Amino acid sequence: MRILKLTAAVEKRLLQARQNRDIEAERVAARIVGDVRRRGNSALFAWTKKLDRVDLAEKSVWITRGEIAEAAAGVGADFLQAVKHAVRNVKCVAEKQLPRPWTIEVEPGVTVRQVVRPIETIGCYIPGGRHALISTLVMTVVPATVAGVRRIVIVCPRPNTEMLAAAGLLGVTEIARIGGAQAIGALAYGTKSVPPVEKIFGPGNRYVTAAKQLVSSDCAIDLPAGPTEAIALATEGNPRWIAADLLAQAEHAPDAGSYFVTTSKILAREVQAAVTTQLQQLAKTNPAHISIPRSGAIVVTPSIDAACDFVNRFAPEHLSLPGNATTLLKKCQAAGTVFVGPWSAQPLGDYASGSNHVLPTGGWARRRGGLSAADFVKCISAQSITRSGFNALADDVQTLAHAEGLEAHARAVAVRQANVEARLSASHLDEAPK
Repeated sequence: MRILKLTAAVEKRLLQARQNRDIEAERVAARIVGDVRRRGNSALFAWTKKLDRVDLAEKSVWITRGEIAEAAAGVGADFLQAVKHAVRNVKCVAEKQLPRPWTIEVEPGVTVRQVVRPIETIGCYIPGGRHALISTLVMTVVPATVAGVRRIVIVCPRPNTEMLAAAGLLGVTEIARIGGAQAIGALAYGTKSVPPVEKIFGPGNRYVTAAKQLVSSDCAIDLPAGPTEAIALATEGNPRWIAADLLAQAEHAPDAGSYFVTTSKILAREVQAAVTTQLQQLAKTNPAHISIPRSGAIVVTPSIDAACDFVNRFAPEHLSLPGNATTLLKKCQAAGTVFVGPWSAQPLGDYASGSNHVLPTGGWARRRGGLSAADFVKCISAQSITRSGFNALADDVQTLAHAEGLEAHARAVAVRQANVEARLSASHLDEAPK
């Protein structure tokens, strides 16, 4: 793992490395999504057979309830207990995140309310490369359930026994054995076999990410999810623990980015040595063997303020603060999720701490946080205005409407105002002595 001195050139190179558009992925995704949109099932089946080697003409698109029940019977009690533990914690956090309805009288006669309604139908993409990601199933389905989403459609290219058992535990019954850009196209536009959804959730590979961004003008998506990123920021700490966290994220994919940022040259070398030692202990097929030398780096900064400024500009998906955590957290303004203190190992958040692991990458943490229950609902404003409230607002609203040249806006107020004035005049006439 290379050690770099933080300079303007080094920072520019590190930041730009993840900003380059994946033109090839966009091209491939556009071809696949466009084909699925035009030809529906025929294209979906063809691409699934070509890319995932699954013949949907012979095998149903949908997992049966019997298969789900069989999977549940085929896993151990320890696995089910682990899933239940994760579900319990994610649900606890999601319930806290859920927006609440409220009512406020902004002035006499003018009341505004917030009404919270769930999205009706969602699609959850569960990556299924080397292994189906059970944790992503939990992180998307649990907050959706808390939000009250009525229909949850799961897509996964290779749903294994454990994922199906976890889905059964969560009460999910609509699981399609499709993946890749073709699954995103099917969820966004619908086919004869797959119903269209209103919003798509969950991370995927570069083609899935490109496809989600492509369909986002027609179907809502959660957030762009590019290659995994992790930064550990520390001036002190256990180098073995820091190295272990960096490798935990590095093994996600060959393009994952793991970085250690520090002011200490000594700690930098200790972490470098620990990464080398622990990397040798991983199987040669582990993606960390590619991602660490290709995308990983140890960045030595001249001061802690410079380190924090770099981290804030980078806005990592995962940020670990193993030492001086309280002080450093105050200086950190942009991260998908922060692991505070030496015992907050990053995999705890990936699975079971309760915080969601679907997080912004590629600098998006400067603009938004990770997935929450709020992403599964719509907050609708409702306003009630009485006659007295109308009278209080009418003149100013007409003034503003005239200033914008919107005469019909002003008239919509004026006709009501004229009606009120006509009634008042009639009332005065009735009261006048005969």
